[in-house]
Amino acid sequence: MSATYTFDVFSSLDGYGAAGGDWSGYWGKQGPELLAHRLALYETEQRMVFGANTYRAFAQMLASSTEDSDVRDPWVTRMRNLPATVVSTTLEGPLDWPDAALARGDAVDVVARLKEESEVPLRSHGSLSMNRALLAAGLVDRLQVTLFPVITGRNGLDPIFRGADDFDLELLGNRTLDGRIQELLYRPTRH
Repeated sequence: MSATYTFDVFSSLDGYGAAGGDWSGYWGKQGPELLAHRLALYETEQRMVFGANTYRAFAQMLASSTEDSDVRDPWVTRMRNLPATVVSTTLEGPLDWPDAALARGDAVDVVARLKEESEVPLRSHGSLSMNRALLAAGLVDRLQVTLFPVITGRNGLDPIFRGADDFDLELLGNRTLDGRIQELLYRPTRH
């Protein structure tokens, strides 16, 4: 049986995964419901899958943070302590991650193999270009978008779906967190 793969991403209303300027993490909109829900998502056993750029960003962000910073929210700490596979053709080991394995090669080949071999679900937070390739290859079973109530047209960074193929999305679930953040869970199929 094939393990389920979830592409988990944060987004502004206009489709950016981050913003520059004076925007802070979570676009400054996080609240206790969001943070508790994120922690609950990461309580179950699963394997994280990261591309090299996202791994580097997380490792650098965590290394430069203090124990009290927002960067080390409990869900992020839990995510960091889950088993992880980092897909890269450029990184060298050892990785600065407690239980991470470096997988060389094309992400489509690596994730196809992981889906067949893994006994636990697979999840990727971020890793935009890798996950666009996995969507195109039909390897993403769930697309989980946490939509923050902001438009970052002037300062938006990392357009999530730029260059992606066309997909129909079947809504599997939705919820409102902290009265303003939408979490949408979809099953993608190529259009």
